[in-house]
Amino acid sequence: MKYTVQKFPFVVPTNDGKLIEEHFGQATDGNSEISIAHMVAPPGWSEPFQTPLFDEYTYIIKGKKQFIIEGEKVILEIGQSIKINKNTRIQYSNPFNEPCEYLAICLPAFTIENVNREAD
Repeated sequence: MKYTVQKFPFVVPTNDGKLIEEHFGQATDGNSEISIAHMVAPPGWSEPFQTPLFDEYTYIIKGKKQFIIEGEKVILEIGQSIKINKNTRIQYSNPFNEPCEYLAICLPAFTIENVNREAD
């Protein structure tokens, strides 16, 4: 087959109100090289700090997203993107009043083992 159309992304179960739809990656098609996910982070959402073993690219579709990268605060808005290199300590959050919709691409693919989240 020369191509794959993804009509049914894997919806990752969460308990923090965040929508994660993996279109390609470990959970969807067993791909360990790349993961591509559509995300919506609700207002007030945040994750613990983490030091992933993958590069992560983020592109903001709607809203704003806050990144704390090695202690530096970076805020991305609609149409902006960022690459976070692997082995970088980071915290992702949406401390704003509107949901943040974005795409996340991880190389190699996201796995829970390789995200290295810190305890809350």
